[in-house]
This record gives sequence, C-alpha cells and structure tokens, in this order.
Amino acid sequence: MKYTADSKRYEGMKYNRCGNSGVLLPLVSLGLWHNFGGVDTYENGKKMVCRAFDLGITHFDLANNYGPPPGSAEETFGKILKTELSGYRDEMIITSKAGYMMWDGPYGEWGSKKYLISSCDQSLKRMGIDYVDIFYSHRPDPNTPLEETMGALDQIVRSGKALYAGISNYNAEESQEAIAILSDLGTPCLVHQPKYNMFTRTIEEGLLDVLEENGVGSVAFSPLFQGILTDKYLNGIPEGSRAALSHGFLQPSQLTPEVLDKVKKLNKIAQERGQKMSQLALAWVLRDKRITSVIIGASKVSQIEDAVGIQANLEFSKEELTAIEAILMD
Repeated sequence: MKYTADSKRYEGMKYNRCGNSGVLLPLVSLGLWHNFGGVDTYENGKKMVCRAFDLGITHFDLANNYGPPPGSAEETFGKILKTELSGYRDEMIITSKAGYMMWDGPYGEWGSKKYLISSCDQSLKRMGIDYVDIFYSHRPDPNTPLEETMGALDQIVRSGKALYAGISNYNAEESQEAIAILSDLGTPCLVHQPKYNMFTRTIEEGLLDVLEENGVGSVAFSPLFQGILTDKYLNGIPEGSRAALSHGFLQPSQLTPEVLDKVKKLNKIAQERGQKMSQLALAWVLRDKRITSVIIGASKVSQIEDAVGIQANLEFSKEELTAIEAILMD
C-alpha cells in the first residue's frame, strides 16, 4: 500500500527562518549520512523517511558520497521519493553537497568547478529529481581559488539545478570571504552547515557571529557527536551500534572513560528535566537562536520520534546551563 502523509504533519513541528531568507526549516532535520546506504536495509530507511515526514520534518540532508558505498544514500532516497513521496516534492527541502572524494582521478574531489558541477549532475540523476533545494560546497579547498568554487555554486543555481547555495565546514574567515563572493555574484549564501555539539564548539569562536552579521542560516550536523551524546554507550558498546560497525566513522577509542563520565553526569541533568540524554544534547545546541535546525542521524524510527520530542522542553534555566558548562569544562 502506497504511503499517504499524515494530514496533521505540520501541527507539531516548529519552523525557523533560515537567516534573512524566505526559507523556513524544521527545528529537526533528517540526515542520511548513515543507515541509508547500499549496505543497509531499504525497508528500514523507507520507514524512517516516511515517519520523519509525518512528524513535520521537511528537510532531508544528503551528499554525493553518503552511503556506503558512495552515492548509494542518494539512490535510496531517490527510490523512496519515487515510490512513496512523489506527490510531496514541493513540500520538501532536499539538499546535497560535494567536496570529499567521490571518484578516481584529479576531478573527483575538492572544490573545482569541474568537480562541483559534475557532482550536482550525478546527484540529481541518482535521486531522479530535476533540482535540489540547496547545493553545498562540502569543504573548502586550499588549492582552488574560492572565486572558482563559489562561481560553481552560482552557476549551479543560475542553471536551475539548485534553488540556493550553501557552504559546510568553512571556518569564520573562509565563510566571510565565501559569503562576500556569492553576494557579489548575486547568489546569496543561504546557509552554513557546521559541526556543532557539546564536545565540538569551535563555531562559537567567531563563525556564528559571521553568519548572524550576514543573515546566513546555520544547520548543525553531528549534534549528538555520532551517538556519544546519548545513553547508548553508558554501559558498553551495543551490537549493531555505530561504534560496532566496521564501516562507521565512530571508533571505540573515542569512548574514553573521561568522555563517558561526562555523559553520565549530563544524563542526570537530562533525567531531572524529564528528557533523554539525546534530547538534552539537541536542545542544548538549539539554545543558541542562531542555529536554525539540527540534523540528526537515525538507525530506527524511535530515534526520530525522540528527537522531535525535544520541543516539549527546549528552554534551560541559568542554573542548568551553568551546571552543564561545569561538566563540559571539567
């Protein structure tokens, strides 16, 4: 039986304006970095995407190299879009990126015009769509002039293959320069996608100020530090978890006693707030109103439901923030 979206899907989700643009993004977005690749179960991926949409998640974040193997997450999403969500394309923000290694040879990664435009074409073909809503430069290229990389984004938007341009993993200085170049070209930078969580806070050192000053939105990825900022690893490494997968990026060595001790202390604060550890971590990222949305990863439907549940308690008292900071800085 073909999927039909929940008629009340927009009633329970908060939407934030992305910078100074007309685009509204859901408080929680779904990323397809893991668990949607060719090595994963298609039916599970389909259930997660459809449930996310039913919960008001309209923003689905991909990249050319997501999988594994690279490209397979876009193929999976394209199949779900065609078979289940084809009638809802105009209600969705679909994004992709290019910057990391995707194919062999000198044109298969980084930030040249050749690579970015070819990557966008390939992504559209894999997903079976005419355009993405946002196309990102996934990382700055130290060996390609920034004018060329931003010029590629401008060309992609002007060609109709993307509606908006974005950047990801650029520091404050690089972002300021990229934003200025895009502005001069007449294709404003809509959004920056930085890594941000309780243990990764470099964007607080100037980047968020740059984005705010330029009216650029911010969508945080890895807000749960690849699952470390949940209760999943408090009693060891569960079978099938990200740390247990041979093809995952989370290594068991990252789960040090010091890190786990902090998570246990943070988990106590979460319990006092009536939240799960994951919900505390997501709400903490969103405490800064310059963050438009958080991109979550998920391996099962319940994790998406938990993430959307943060809306029941997004505010922190001064005492809570002080206690959290003391744990993180210890």
